[in-house]
Amino acid sequence: MLESSGLKGTFSVRGRSYDANQTDPHRDVLNNDKIQIHEISDFKALRVGPRIFRYVTKVVVQAFQLFWELMKIDPSSFILLQNPPGLPSIAVAWFFCLLRRCQLIIDWHNYGYSIMSLTNGSGHPVVRIAKWYEKLFGRLSNYNFCVTNAMKEDLLHNWSIRSITLYDKPPSIFKETSLECKHQLFMELGKDYAPFKDQSKSAKSDVEKSAFTELNLSTGTVTYKAERPALLISSTSWTEDEDFSVLLNALKDYDMFIRNGTNLPSLVCVITGKGPLKEYYTKLIRELQLENIQICTPWLEAEIYPVLLGSADLGVCLHKSSSGLDLPMKVVDMFGCCLPVCAVNFKCLHELVKHKENGLIFEDSPELAEQLKMLFTSFTTDASKLKQFRKNLHESKQMRWEESWDLTVLPVFRGNFKT
Repeated sequence: MLESSGLKGTFSVRGRSYDANQTDPHRDVLNNDKIQIHEISDFKALRVGPRIFRYVTKVVVQAFQLFWELMKIDPSSFILLQNPPGLPSIAVAWFFCLLRRCQLIIDWHNYGYSIMSLTNGSGHPVVRIAKWYEKLFGRLSNYNFCVTNAMKEDLLHNWSIRSITLYDKPPSIFKETSLECKHQLFMELGKDYAPFKDQSKSAKSDVEKSAFTELNLSTGTVTYKAERPALLISSTSWTEDEDFSVLLNALKDYDMFIRNGTNLPSLVCVITGKGPLKEYYTKLIRELQLENIQICTPWLEAEIYPVLLGSADLGVCLHKSSSGLDLPMKVVDMFGCCLPVCAVNFKCLHELVKHKENGLIFEDSPELAEQLKMLFTSFTTDASKLKQFRKNLHESKQMRWEESWDLTVLPVFRGNFKT
């Protein structure tokens, strides 16, 4: 939970949650005097008793934890809450606002009940209760933001909740990486991950090489290697709403294209993130018999991730919204780095990815494999599709998160600020 002392209120870094047990927030957050971080301890659920009893116990404990932390902060004018997760935070925040006479603003990124339905099914009693709860307490908020026009219409039509569309935009830290910084990053990553290491046998004393770049130590000049591999990146939370077998099958097809004689570069595929299904997919990756593709699954610090995105040739997104109404933050960040994207199709993806303009949309692994084949054919030339997509992203002059906040959110605070 983040506390900001500008307009007094409690704020989050939108779309980027941080687990203190896994990684530190970005240093811009840590070093900001106006932001105070309140850590909520991770409650380990009971391992005995019926599942529903264990779940209810966890929710009750978390409710008391959150309420206690809220009571310790200075009096606030607003509480800005990102949903999901909304159970129990929406009810706790609403009750706190009632006591403190402040206003509750919900930032709708998705529906929590729709995420629960991925593992339990839409008809499960817990899912149905969660939907009723989310609808009931969602209506009690003072103001609402949401991430797509599709969600704005859905909130109004089905739950009678009026909201303002606030598209996710990349912060300024997401930008193209200079060739010199790319080389430094590749050399650093090469210490822990073999795919970034130079595999050639030549050992010129005046040249420092990574798998992609080389630095002339005499002149200080960095250049791409003539026959370098392409760098493909995807990030994930390794959950049920992303089927990574789609990417793995596409990579197998791509590898077969090369084996059958198609002139394509080898690939280094980086999949970042942590989550419950990582071990499952890591096992599948180890079982792949790929001759021309190397895959690594690092966990990167908050400062390193934007630099790697800005160094890649292509991004792949396998996010399928559980509600069909939210957009993948990872694609927003990739576009901030002018990185073209191949994204799996779902209901409102067109609000972000423009097919054949800033990337490509696919339905299944064979289509993704064909897109990879097309995009990486002569990918280093100026006439390549990848270069054209990157040029289109440059020319689109994307709005940054800071600008979007000032344009859309700040007027709501200023117009309703109570001393």
